[in-house]
Amino acid sequence: MLLTTPDCLSSSLLSSVSLRKPTAFFSNQLLSRTRMSRLCTATLITTPDSFEVGRLIGSYGFMNITRYYHHRHFEDSYGNLERLRGQDVGEGSVKIRLYEGRIAQGRLKGTSVIFKVYPGQRAGGVEADMMAANELNAHTFLQSSSKGLCQNLVLLVGGFETKTGEQWLAFRNDGKYSAADYAKLTSEKISKVPVGESSWNRFEQEQTIKRRRCFVIKLFQGAMIGLAYMHGRDRLHQSLGPSSVVLNTIAEREADYLVPRLRDLAFSVDIRFPNVEESPGAFSEGLWRRAVAAGAFTPMEKRAFGIADDIYEAGLLFAYLAFVTFSEANIMDSLSLQRLLESTFRLDLQATREYCLADDRLLEAVRFLDLGDGAGWELLQAMLNPDFRNRPIAEAVIKHRFMTGAIL
Repeated sequence: MLLTTPDCLSSSLLSSVSLRKPTAFFSNQLLSRTRMSRLCTATLITTPDSFEVGRLIGSYGFMNITRYYHHRHFEDSYGNLERLRGQDVGEGSVKIRLYEGRIAQGRLKGTSVIFKVYPGQRAGGVEADMMAANELNAHTFLQSSSKGLCQNLVLLVGGFETKTGEQWLAFRNDGKYSAADYAKLTSEKISKVPVGESSWNRFEQEQTIKRRRCFVIKLFQGAMIGLAYMHGRDRLHQSLGPSSVVLNTIAEREADYLVPRLRDLAFSVDIRFPNVEESPGAFSEGLWRRAVAAGAFTPMEKRAFGIADDIYEAGLLFAYLAFVTFSEANIMDSLSLQRLLESTFRLDLQATREYCLADDRLLEAVRFLDLGDGAGWELLQAMLNPDFRNRPIAEAVIKHRFMTGAIL
């Protein structure tokens, strides 16, 4: 039986890290925004000398939709699809760099970390500082929970600011691959299988598909456990996608050891009622505007809309894992899949299924969602329900029959 509740770790790791001059962690302006003295009860490593920086391992940016940053190319609310088509969608100015590294001093000396580097204001503008502050705020809040740390969230261990104003956040290195990397590599592997080879070893092919199904379900389940943990502590993710789920392994034979972890909390929104009622912040303004457009006016309704908005993003992640992972390379990507679901079929999953059945390249994805007499389509339709009031909460998704493993 797969887990249906967040699997949490003890807080011993953070408590074993010595606190070093927290006022030197970020600039005064950034520090005041994060309210470190009130929020950060977990101790963090806060001096550059405590770390060693290794090689650059990647970089990425964000999409800029009208006046606010967001990963998504389209609005999540069904009623706002047409409205978004008239908005400007471009590349944002904030570019994130990732470096390998390790802790050089203290009891955790030698621990491998991943540095997430936000540019200074000269390169990234005030948005970069705001994103860094929001991510720090979200992690320190979640890691200060009396119930311990969630296994399905990345762990912030510290960070520092450089003389040029760059904000370096250090996370424990629990894997360098994301769900997007896994899907891409898997689809490329499918493309390399010679035509006709499957007929020579049908048993091995069936075992490969079975392992892949188990791996994808456990991947998505872990992401939802992390999301349920966040929602249970009044935090939205607001940029959930295949690149924001980090994996400790991408080997499908190692599914038993797979631990997916959510990252990228720069757009996280605090939905505790005082914050919902107050003036919207930089990262919640667009969310509450869409909430009002969808008919959510009271703080309780807005909070419910925000949670449902994350569930919609999780539904798009589920669709991505189903279609990209079980198809050849370049057959489907996140943007074309979202257009297919939202624009072409207007979130009618039955019509989507009939369309995909006519394309042999998508048959394996259809078979995956057909498991359990269509349980996958049932779950996907619920998560992408046009009415936010009818979408399931994260705990209900975790307990759905498609997610429990009983169908495999």
